[in-house]
Amino acid sequence: METNGLIYLITDRDNLNNAFKRVRKNKGAAGVDAKDIEATRQYLKENKEKITRQIQTGQYTPQPVRRVEIPKGNGDTRKLGIPTVTDRVIQQAIVQVLTPIIDPIFSEYSYGFRPNKSAHQAIAQAQTYIDEGYKCVVDMDLEKFFDRVQHDKLMSLVAGYIKDKPTLKLIRKFLNAGIMINGIVTHSHEGAPQGGPLSPLLSNILLHELDKELEKRGHKFIRYADDCNIYVKSLKAGERVKLGMTTFIEKKLKLKVNEEKTAVGKPSARIFLGVSFYRNRQQTRVYVPKKSKKKFEDKVRRLTNRNWSMRMDERIKRLNYLIQGWGNYFKVGDIRNYAIKMDAHIRRRLRACRWKEWKKVSTKYYNLKKLGIRPNDAYRMANTRKGYWHSSNNPIIDKALNNKYWEGQNLKSLSLVTLKP
Repeated sequence: METNGLIYLITDRDNLNNAFKRVRKNKGAAGVDAKDIEATRQYLKENKEKITRQIQTGQYTPQPVRRVEIPKGNGDTRKLGIPTVTDRVIQQAIVQVLTPIIDPIFSEYSYGFRPNKSAHQAIAQAQTYIDEGYKCVVDMDLEKFFDRVQHDKLMSLVAGYIKDKPTLKLIRKFLNAGIMINGIVTHSHEGAPQGGPLSPLLSNILLHELDKELEKRGHKFIRYADDCNIYVKSLKAGERVKLGMTTFIEKKLKLKVNEEKTAVGKPSARIFLGVSFYRNRQQTRVYVPKKSKKKFEDKVRRLTNRNWSMRMDERIKRLNYLIQGWGNYFKVGDIRNYAIKMDAHIRRRLRACRWKEWKKVSTKYYNLKKLGIRPNDAYRMANTRKGYWHSSNNPIIDKALNNKYWEGQNLKSLSLVTLKP
């Protein structure tokens, strides 16, 4: 495909409008200019001609990204770089034009951040490999991938796909924009900060070189962004593949393999995209490991903390987002019994929150009677000296604040969300 003149497709009015709509839909925080979505909308409305001209003539300069650190489950942090909303719109406009050109070239076994590709498809492919007899996996982990991407190496690869110099110059400027930490801007010749729409596409361009090498060597593999698993038939073959691919990654791609996290083992002993695998009746099935469940449980515990003063409808709204998102993702696993157990646990924690909300004996008595509890039982329960958690498991409270009550409060059920067709 002819790629000269791409800068004019990127700055096309409809393309920019669609990019803004996408960024607004994704929400997200303001960058270093402190302009939120609405403030940026007004700014772009007043300055769109000027910004468009600057982009087309190569005079546009992106602002530094704002450093944000997100806690990871292992006690470490993931470093994100949040571009300004204006820069996110421009990056999204670039992605919308480049993706139809570049994405068809990528490997069919690359599943991350691509149209019509998903983590569920990657998990299904892993099941297929294991069913075919590939009983060992080389779990490759790239150390701080987004911090180590070399700009020159990346741009030489991008230039292999597109020839439009103004577009290449604009992408290079985003890479060189720098990071603002505590008001001080630092620049580097490596790194593609996570947080902007352009980073996933650029990472796939670089790691497509890894895919090509794996295909050339005839390996069975799955890659989701910088998470790469290679399936082999024996531990000995796995160690050989691990050594060979580590050499390629470090010498050819100039990236660092994390030796501590990269390992060869049975698929049941490794976690891939939050799940693991086991064999049952000649079939490979998916299970959700304790680590993934714990993350969910920690979030539930935080949202149902009765010491966190919050309206019940808001608490349930946030819980529903969590239940829907986690359930939709992990329903690929065998979690029916776990979902039923967690539904009961969530309802009990909410009963404790509701019991504390009622506070006064008179309020408790009135509400229990209103919910169908006999006056004598309501009076006895309202005057109990037992704590909130103990009371939440009392048969009287359980009857008053039963499953039907929480359905009426619009609480979602994890067991229904995860129900397989």
